[in-house]
Amino acid sequence: MTDTADALVAAALCLRERLGPLRFAEPVHAVYQPLAYAWPMMEAYLRRFGAGRKSVLLVGMNPGPWGMAQTGVPFGDVPSVRGFLGLEAPIGKPADEHPKRPVTGLGCPRTEVSGSRVWSMVRARFGTPEAFFADHFVLNFCPLVFLGATGRNLTPDKLPAAEREPLLAACDEHLAEVVRILRPAFAVGIGVWAEKRVAAAVEAAGAGSTVGRILHPSPASPLANTDWGGQATRQLEELGAW
Repeated sequence: MTDTADALVAAALCLRERLGPLRFAEPVHAVYQPLAYAWPMMEAYLRRFGAGRKSVLLVGMNPGPWGMAQTGVPFGDVPSVRGFLGLEAPIGKPADEHPKRPVTGLGCPRTEVSGSRVWSMVRARFGTPEAFFADHFVLNFCPLVFLGATGRNLTPDKLPAAEREPLLAACDEHLAEVVRILRPAFAVGIGVWAEKRVAAAVEAAGAGSTVGRILHPSPASPLANTDWGGQATRQLEELGAW
């Protein structure tokens, strides 16, 4: 049987190929594809932490400009990727780099709050990445970063329907394949929108995973700015995943 990490790598490469031809008009001014310019880091993440069946799959929406956009790792703010996960790999440049959102890889001086909150919660609960990834995995539903004219981050749900539908189709199929590969007992969306995509993927995969949701860690959500880690931990405990 093919190792799960190999299968995750193959699935990610397939998604990269499907997303490559897609084009996006206003209000999108730049699209970053970390699965291309930061592929060595993403592959390192998948191979190091993707082995074996997982009990809990945590799924975010899409990268922010200071997290996965910089490092190629889901919720991957630089201090967490380098200091906690212990990953190092070459990172290139997006084909169409926005001047206000440069990609400097592990040299990025900014920290993504969402990523910092996610990995801080993991560290507090499990201590080491090995203990966490023994039966957990973290992924973004959509790996693309969409930036407006000012550099503002745009989420996939805000795209016009004609552009959103082929994007969702590719990402839905990829997530369903990830569910088939990992066979999680619990598939958890990080935020309401991600939960909907997770539910669709679990149904498509015929996996029978329990679907749930935790509060999104973005500082744009007032609720997330008071002990996000404690709130998310309690939600996972109530779900039965923790």
